Amino acid sequence: MNKALIVARREFLSRVQKKTFLLTTIGLPLLIFGMYALIIFFTVKNTDDFKIAISDEGNVLNKAIVDNKKELVFSYVNSSEDSLKAAINKGTYNAYIFIPKSFSLTANTDSLKIVSDKSVGLMTREKIERKFENYIEEQRLITGTKLSKEVLDSLQKSNQVVFTTVKGEKDDKAGVSYIVGFTSGFLIYIVLFIYGSMVMRGVMEEKTNRIAEVIVSSVKPFQLMMGKIVGIGSVGLLQFIIWIVLMMSASTILALLSPETASEMQNMPMQPGGMAQASQIQNSTAMSGFLSSLSTVNWPLVLGCFLFYFLGGYFLYSSLFAAVGSTVNEDPQDAQSLMLPITLPIIFGIVIMMQAVNNPNSGLAVFGSLFPLTSPIVMVARVAYGVPDGVTTFQLILSMVLLVAGFIGTTWLAGKIYRTGILMYGKKITFKELGKWIVRKN
Repeated sequence: MNKALIVARREFLSRVQKKTFLLTTIGLPLLIFGMYALIIFFTVKNTDDFKIAISDEGNVLNKAIVDNKKELVFSYVNSSEDSLKAAINKGTYNAYIFIPKSFSLTANTDSLKIVSDKSVGLMTREKIERKFENYIEEQRLITGTKLSKEVLDSLQKSNQVVFTTVKGEKDDKAGVSYIVGFTSGFLIYIVLFIYGSMVMRGVMEEKTNRIAEVIVSSVKPFQLMMGKIVGIGSVGLLQFIIWIVLMMSASTILALLSPETASEMQNMPMQPGGMAQASQIQNSTAMSGFLSSLSTVNWPLVLGCFLFYFLGGYFLYSSLFAAVGSTVNEDPQDAQSLMLPITLPIIFGIVIMMQAVNNPNSGLAVFGSLFPLTSPIVMVARVAYGVPDGVTTFQLILSMVLLVAGFIGTTWLAGKIYRTGILMYGKKITFKELGKWIVRKN
């Protein structure tokens, strides 16, 4: 076993010491975070005010449209349309609105005309539309229904339906559990493909370059296989630890944003066209509820299970990928047909996971979280809903036991193939030939 650790140390250091490791592990996340930070900064902290002159002859707006975000500057003037055009040409205003006395809020044929000297940007256009359309819609509802503004606001609230558990606890974590579960399952799905393929390519390179012939003279084939799996797996685990630290640091930086910036970010328009004021409030409330529901997730359980199923799934599939790599000769295309039985359960796992995040207690989700070849992907999606809401304690323990048993079984199976395949050259390997290697006695 000591020799296996030596091989693992070599595989770990040979990859960590490369510049590409630092670039992909630290540089790429920092670059992505920096780009998003710049986008948010230049979007939220835009200091260019858009000045609009409003000439309301019939006092239709009653000066209700005011500047409350310091993005749009409204000025109420008593000027003719010709004077407003002259002011636009001089650069005093960016746009103007002329409302004649004949304008009626209740007439569907009347519309406000916003005149500008240059093309108005999409986000600025949406902000202007939202302000005026919200006011016009509200006034039309009040006039047509004879209801007060307070009554209309109460009708637009959507808090009549509340989900609770049998224990009387409020069940409002479905949204965040869906996101956490889907993200965790998808990450493991990517890990199984990327790092499993890295193990296979490493074995293929050593075999085609005849390095394995030299190594196995002092190291047993099984020790060589386990050393490569542990070494490359340690690289993947280190990358995830670094990414978690970077994500926590980024979350801390975002949390230190000023309240004004956070408020502006929440109020940024996300949909084209006019958006009702009630919908804005609901979206802002939903965002606040989502952020507060993050605390309802059992993060120690989620992170602990993610680490366990990350390692369990990686070791299970990496042994199989290593076995496939040991059977490949000079032509790497030979591995494609042998990889199909390995990749199918991974794809099947991501399909079941997409169902599990919507219904974590369905029969398909339970099966997928117990079957060792799919449990690394499916179980982390169910665990995000908590215990026992998303998964029972018995199912979680049974899934872990079956995953460990599956890892032992696949390692034994892969070891039988690896022992023979790593030193075999010049022969095209078939599934029938692999079956003979498995049943062959030592």
